[in-house]
Amino acid sequence: MAAVSGLIRVMERAARKAGGRLRRDFGEVEHLQVSRKGPSDFVSKADHAAERTLYDELRQARPDWGFLLEESGEIDPNPNQPRWIIDPLDGTSNFLHGIPHFAISIAVQEPKLDGSGWGDVVAGLVYQPITDQTFWAEK
Repeated sequence: MAAVSGLIRVMERAARKAGGRLRRDFGEVEHLQVSRKGPSDFVSKADHAAERTLYDELRQARPDWGFLLEESGEIDPNPNQPRWIIDPLDGTSNFLHGIPHFAISIAVQEPKLDGSGWGDVVAGLVYQPITDQTFWAEK
């Protein structure tokens, strides 16, 4: 088994923190079928809250890095630093329908050396909050 790098540890810590909230919110979705706004509003709020948690945790760990977020788009792009690519609730439809197959996805993309845009994705992590499984790869 490969040693886990500091970068993967940062990603996993952020994913677990956001995952705890998603796990709690997932348990509430079935009770929302009778609410006036319905479950989709709740799921949207859960998605945004998870994104905010991931943003806050990763920003603290790597303050100079930019973000490409599923909900909020590109934030603080820095062409000289890597950026985080985040889907805070990958499998929204499953979450909405009470199916426990959803995950948090985080990737790190390096800038091109010549400054002309974005290059390779060099690390990725998927965390499944319900089963507490983490999958990762790093170049």
